[in-house]
Amino acid sequence: MNTLKINNLTKTYPNGVRALNGINLEITNGMFGLLGANGAGKSSLMRTIASLQSPSSGILSFNDVDIVNNPDEIRQSLGYLPQEFGVYPKISAEKLLHHLAVLKGILNKKERKEQVTALLQQVNLFQHRKKAVATFSGGMRQRFGIAQALLGNPQIIIVDEPTAGLDPEESNRFLNLLSEIGENVIVILSTHIVEDVRNLCPKMAIMSNGEIISQGNPSELVATIEGEIWTKIIDKSQLDIYKKAFDVISTKLVAGETQIRVLSTQKPEEGFQVIDPNLEDYYFTTLFIHNSKA
Repeated sequence: MNTLKINNLTKTYPNGVRALNGINLEITNGMFGLLGANGAGKSSLMRTIASLQSPSSGILSFNDVDIVNNPDEIRQSLGYLPQEFGVYPKISAEKLLHHLAVLKGILNKKERKEQVTALLQQVNLFQHRKKAVATFSGGMRQRFGIAQALLGNPQIIIVDEPTAGLDPEESNRFLNLLSEIGENVIVILSTHIVEDVRNLCPKMAIMSNGEIISQGNPSELVATIEGEIWTKIIDKSQLDIYKKAFDVISTKLVAGETQIRVLSTQKPEEGFQVIDPNLEDYYFTTLFIHNSKA
């Protein structure tokens, strides 16, 4: 069982921006969802775990080894798929994977060939292996990205906003692939898409303004607001009035009409219906409460 421990981790950039503020997490094998809006600090945390940058303070350990002072320990065990990764314009998928495998220290030619072939088959790109990665669609490029992240049998895999920009079919295919991988290693899925976490992750944390503001099992977290989420269709012109009168956690258009969701322990007023909350409701509730206290 792999264990990543993060204790009181902070990161302040030279320009004074405090990107991480006292992060505490313990992550073991399986899919772990890190949920937060763009700018919440997720990428800063992922880059720090991946040893691409040093924290300002705090403790970071992987399998009881201090990886702040021994970054090679995590690098040897890490697969990383950042939000954006560049590719050589004219190199085929197969040749690029071989090149990256050499960089990862897989020097035995037979072993390298076996691993590259197996990974191209696993991510369903074997039939496209002779094509240049630069010509791939967004979904194919993400699947190539996970193939390179899996080189060298990593024990911890970080994927940063992996489904952003993918169509629903490609997104599902990619998430199913991640789920299979995540059975025996740590997979950290950093995303602002609630559905990705809800469908995949038995453990999660919500991040805002460089802090972890909630963590646990998605279903158990959602159960804590059971009976407290109310919905009503209103006229769009009334939205500001309702926001002043009630704790409106979210609004969305449903068939062209404005639907509000309100956090309340009792019926806010006539016309409201109580609903079974989902993870999105919990996410917006947590952010609403956190921002109210800020």
